[in-house]
Amino acid sequence: MRTVFIFHGTGGSPEGNWFPWLKEKLEGEGLRVIVPRFPTPAGQSLSSWLEILNKYNEYINEETIFVGHSLGGMFLLKVLEQLKGPVSAAFFVAAPVGVRPIKYYDSDYVFTHFEFDWPSIIHKAKKFSAYHSESDPYVSLGNGKELARRLGIELTFIPNAGHINSESGWVKFDKLYQDIEIVLKSHGD
Repeated sequence: MRTVFIFHGTGGSPEGNWFPWLKEKLEGEGLRVIVPRFPTPAGQSLSSWLEILNKYNEYINEETIFVGHSLGGMFLLKVLEQLKGPVSAAFFVAAPVGVRPIKYYDSDYVFTHFEFDWPSIIHKAKKFSAYHSESDPYVSLGNGKELARRLGIELTFIPNAGHINSESGWVKFDKLYQDIEIVLKSHGD
Protein backbone atom coordinates (compact mmCIF):
# COMPACT_ATOMS: atom_id res chain seq x y z
CA MET A 1 0.00 0.00 0.00
CA ARG A 2 1.36 3.40 -0.99
CA THR A 3 1.64 6.03 1.70
CA VAL A 4 1.12 9.78 1.52
CA PHE A 5 2.39 11.95 4.36
CA ILE A 6 0.99 15.45 4.94
CA PHE A 7 3.02 17.76 7.19
CA HIS A 8 1.28 20.76 8.77
CA GLY A 9 3.07 23.97 9.70
CA THR A 10 3.52 26.22 12.73
CA GLY A 11 0.37 26.34 14.83
CA GLY A 12 -1.19 23.78 12.49
CA SER A 13 -2.80 20.41 13.05
CA PRO A 14 -3.93 17.37 11.07
CA GLU A 15 -7.47 18.78 11.18
CA GLY A 16 -6.57 22.12 9.60
CA ASN A 17 -6.72 23.63 6.13
CA TRP A 18 -7.26 21.22 3.22
CA PHE A 19 -5.54 18.28 4.97
CA PRO A 20 -8.73 16.37 5.99
CA TRP A 21 -10.18 16.84 2.50
CA LEU A 22 -7.03 15.55 0.78
CA LYS A 23 -6.71 12.67 3.26
CA GLU A 24 -10.29 11.57 2.61
CA LYS A 25 -9.87 11.78 -1.19
CA LEU A 26 -6.68 9.72 -1.19
CA GLU A 27 -7.90 7.17 1.35
CA GLY A 28 -10.94 6.71 -0.89
CA GLU A 29 -8.52 5.48 -3.54
CA GLY A 30 -6.97 2.94 -1.17
CA LEU A 31 -3.89 4.88 -0.12
CA ARG A 32 -2.58 5.09 3.44
CA VAL A 33 -2.51 8.76 4.46
CA ILE A 34 -0.59 9.84 7.55
CA VAL A 35 -0.87 13.36 8.93
CA PRO A 36 1.43 13.44 11.97
CA ARG A 37 0.59 15.81 14.82
CA PHE A 38 3.76 17.77 15.53
CA PRO A 39 4.31 19.86 18.66
CA THR A 40 3.64 23.50 17.78
CA PRO A 41 4.21 26.21 18.69
CA ALA A 42 5.31 24.96 22.13
CA GLY A 43 7.97 22.28 21.81
CA GLN A 44 8.43 22.99 18.11
CA SER A 45 11.90 21.96 16.94
CA LEU A 46 13.44 19.99 14.13
CA SER A 47 14.45 17.23 16.56
CA SER A 48 10.98 16.95 18.14
CA TRP A 49 9.35 16.74 14.71
CA LEU A 50 11.84 14.14 13.47
CA GLU A 51 11.16 12.11 16.61
CA ILE A 52 7.45 12.01 15.73
CA LEU A 53 8.13 11.11 12.09
CA ASN A 54 10.53 8.31 13.09
CA LYS A 55 7.51 6.39 14.41
CA TYR A 56 6.42 5.98 10.78
CA ASN A 57 9.75 4.93 9.22
CA GLU A 58 8.32 1.60 8.04
CA TYR A 59 6.06 3.50 5.62
CA ILE A 60 8.80 5.57 3.99
CA ASN A 61 10.12 4.02 0.78
CA GLU A 62 10.45 4.65 -2.97
CA GLU A 63 6.64 4.74 -3.35
CA THR A 64 6.06 7.35 -0.62
CA ILE A 65 4.61 10.76 -1.44
CA PHE A 66 5.28 13.71 0.87
CA VAL A 67 3.26 16.93 1.10
CA GLY A 68 4.48 19.80 3.28
CA HIS A 69 2.59 23.03 4.01
CA SER A 70 4.40 26.12 5.31
CA LEU A 71 6.90 25.04 8.00
CA GLY A 72 5.89 21.48 7.08
CA GLY A 73 7.48 22.13 3.67
CA MET A 74 10.68 23.33 5.27
CA PHE A 75 10.60 20.25 7.51
CA LEU A 76 10.15 18.12 4.38
CA LEU A 77 13.42 19.50 2.98
CA LYS A 78 15.23 18.34 6.14
CA VAL A 79 13.54 14.92 5.92
CA LEU A 80 14.66 14.52 2.30
CA GLU A 81 18.24 15.40 3.27
CA GLN A 82 18.33 12.45 5.65
CA LEU A 83 16.75 9.78 3.45
CA LYS A 84 19.00 7.07 2.05
CA GLY A 85 17.06 6.66 -1.20
CA PRO A 86 14.49 8.59 -3.21
CA VAL A 87 10.75 8.74 -2.61
CA SER A 88 8.12 8.98 -5.33
CA ALA A 89 7.29 12.69 -4.96
CA ALA A 90 7.58 15.76 -2.72
CA PHE A 91 5.02 18.58 -2.85
CA PHE A 92 5.75 21.94 -1.16
CA VAL A 93 2.96 24.41 -0.39
CA ALA A 94 3.87 27.95 0.74
CA ALA A 95 7.17 26.75 2.22
CA PRO A 96 9.70 29.19 3.70
CA VAL A 97 13.33 28.77 2.62
CA GLY A 98 14.80 31.97 4.06
CA VAL A 99 13.80 34.71 1.60
CA ARG A 100 12.47 37.70 3.55
CA PRO A 101 9.83 38.76 4.32
CA ILE A 102 8.75 35.76 6.36
CA LYS A 103 6.37 36.66 9.18
CA TYR A 104 7.86 34.13 11.62
CA TYR A 105 11.41 34.38 10.31
CA ASP A 106 13.05 34.05 13.74
CA SER A 107 11.24 30.86 14.80
CA ASP A 108 11.68 29.38 11.31
CA TYR A 109 15.37 30.26 11.45
CA VAL A 110 15.75 28.42 14.75
CA PHE A 111 14.06 25.37 13.18
CA THR A 112 16.56 24.91 10.29
CA HIS A 113 18.79 28.01 10.11
CA PHE A 114 17.62 28.00 6.47
CA GLU A 115 20.50 25.68 5.64
CA PHE A 116 19.68 22.92 3.19
CA ASP A 117 21.78 20.34 1.39
CA TRP A 118 20.31 21.10 -2.04
CA PRO A 119 22.59 18.74 -4.02
CA SER A 120 21.39 15.86 -1.82
CA ILE A 121 17.73 16.95 -1.78
CA ILE A 122 17.33 17.04 -5.57
CA HIS A 123 18.13 13.32 -5.75
CA LYS A 124 15.67 12.31 -3.03
CA ALA A 125 12.40 12.46 -4.99
CA LYS A 126 11.48 11.41 -8.51
CA LYS A 127 9.14 14.41 -8.79
CA PHE A 128 8.95 17.79 -7.08
CA SER A 129 6.21 20.41 -7.13
CA ALA A 130 6.04 23.79 -5.37
CA TYR A 131 2.98 26.04 -4.95
CA HIS A 132 2.94 29.65 -3.84
CA SER A 133 0.91 32.84 -4.07
CA GLU A 134 1.87 36.50 -4.31
CA SER A 135 -0.67 37.37 -1.59
CA ASP A 136 0.81 35.12 1.12
CA PRO A 137 0.91 37.23 4.33
CA TYR A 138 3.31 34.81 6.07
CA VAL A 139 5.82 33.56 3.50
CA SER A 140 6.72 35.85 0.59
CA LEU A 141 6.55 34.66 -3.01
CA GLY A 142 10.35 34.88 -3.24
CA ASN A 143 10.49 31.70 -1.14
CA GLY A 144 8.47 29.74 -3.68
CA LYS A 145 10.61 31.08 -6.52
CA GLU A 146 13.85 30.21 -4.71
CA LEU A 147 12.59 26.74 -3.79
CA ALA A 148 11.60 26.04 -7.40
CA ARG A 149 14.95 27.34 -8.65
CA ARG A 150 16.88 25.14 -6.21
CA LEU A 151 14.82 22.08 -7.16
CA GLY A 152 15.13 22.78 -10.88
CA ILE A 153 11.36 22.96 -11.41
CA GLU A 154 8.78 25.51 -12.46
CA LEU A 155 6.84 27.12 -9.62
CA THR A 156 3.10 26.49 -9.65
CA PHE A 157 1.86 30.02 -9.07
CA ILE A 158 -1.61 30.31 -7.55
CA PRO A 159 -2.83 33.92 -7.77
CA ASN A 160 -4.48 35.61 -4.81
CA ALA A 161 -4.46 32.45 -2.67
CA GLY A 162 -2.92 33.85 0.51
CA HIS A 163 -1.08 31.20 2.51
CA ILE A 164 -3.11 28.50 0.75
CA ASN A 165 -4.76 27.69 4.07
CA SER A 166 -8.26 27.76 5.55
CA GLU A 167 -7.73 31.37 6.66
CA SER A 168 -7.53 32.18 2.93
CA GLY A 169 -10.55 30.00 2.14
CA TRP A 170 -8.59 26.88 1.16
CA VAL A 171 -10.35 23.86 2.63
CA LYS A 172 -9.89 21.97 -0.65
CA PHE A 173 -6.85 22.01 -2.95
CA ASP A 174 -7.85 20.53 -6.30
CA LYS A 175 -4.61 21.36 -8.15
CA LEU A 176 -2.51 19.52 -5.55
CA TYR A 177 -4.86 16.53 -5.66
CA GLN A 178 -4.68 16.44 -9.48
CA ASP A 179 -0.88 16.60 -9.39
CA ILE A 180 -0.72 13.74 -6.88
CA GLU A 181 -3.04 11.75 -9.17
CA ILE A 182 -0.60 12.26 -12.05
CA VAL A 183 2.22 10.85 -9.92
CA LEU A 184 0.10 7.88 -8.88
CA LYS A 185 -0.79 7.07 -12.48
CA SER A 186 2.73 7.59 -13.86
CA HIS A 187 4.42 5.44 -11.22
CA GLY A 188 1.80 2.70 -11.18
CA ASP A 189 -0.42 1.84 -8.23
